[in-house]
Amino acid sequence: MRDGFNIRHFKLGVAAMLVAFGVGASLVPAPGKAQSQKFTFGLWGDMPYEKANDKPKIPALLDSINASNIDFSIYDGDIKDGSSECTNKTFDEAIEMFGKMSKPVHYVPGDNEWTDCHRLNNGSHNNLERLDYLRKTMVKADRSFGKTTMPVERQGKPGEKFSENFRFSYGGIAFAGLNVPGSNNNKVLDEKDCTAKSARKAAECDADNAEYAERDAANIKWLQDTFAKARTDRSAGLVLVWQGDPGFDLPETEEHDESKEAKYSGYTAFLKAIVAETEKFDGQVLVVHGDTHFFKVDKPLYSPTKLLPNLTRLQTFGSPAIHWVKVTVDASEPSVFTINPVIVKGN
Repeated sequence: MRDGFNIRHFKLGVAAMLVAFGVGASLVPAPGKAQSQKFTFGLWGDMPYEKANDKPKIPALLDSINASNIDFSIYDGDIKDGSSECTNKTFDEAIEMFGKMSKPVHYVPGDNEWTDCHRLNNGSHNNLERLDYLRKTMVKADRSFGKTTMPVERQGKPGEKFSENFRFSYGGIAFAGLNVPGSNNNKVLDEKDCTAKSARKAAECDADNAEYAERDAANIKWLQDTFAKARTDRSAGLVLVWQGDPGFDLPETEEHDESKEAKYSGYTAFLKAIVAETEKFDGQVLVVHGDTHFFKVDKPLYSPTKLLPNLTRLQTFGSPAIHWVKVTVDASEPSVFTINPVIVKGN
């Protein structure tokens, strides 16, 4: 959703910027598994943005990722900026970009390509029609994008409802991508929220809220089933990827619970489900999102004074910072995940 940097988001928490960071290195070792192996994967998203003139920087980014030793990458949403029209061409260009990747790349939807398309400066589209088009265009098979592809399990049949949600296991680690976008997860708060910068009518906002409620329930079910499978498989770790920042970067004090902010209420049930499932999981959990465009690593749940020790949040780069993040997975290490930002020279 964000179209540029906001300095208030550039906070480095106690555990933030643990570069070359064994994330949570003092934590209880994750359970071993015979099939576990050391591997690497990449994370990127929120690019290219037309308003920031990002396109000339994309070739260097793709070259950097392709030249690395990663096994695959995951793109965490926003294939366009939030101030340009939501055209079909945007999806065509994203597919072309992903097709240049040597290794598999998994796509997670962002708010700029559907949630926000009702806005006047996005062309006043019906955002639910854009979501339907996204599913039909970006989810044509039970496989990833890339010159080399990977099979995935999807929550719905390709092109149909919830098909954008996927999961797979790799090297003893469970992965899941979910459609949890910015702009409060497509939840409309009131009449003012409905019509702000938009030509939406009440009926369209009612439809948005119905869509939000149904998808939120589906996301939570997909999340719970993924954790259950990871426990059955005795996975050493679990990676959850979505696009929207659910309010992690609001001011955090003992007196202020950012999860109670109305503008982030669309994430409340989803985050509670993550907490409940992580508490029952013996391995490490890495949650990944974009939306805010600043690279950051920290431990934002439960509260400012109490950690959920086996959960780490990774926020990826975004326009105009055209870089990516490399994660090394080693189940023999207590931290499981080691995170390194990769700065693309010249970008």
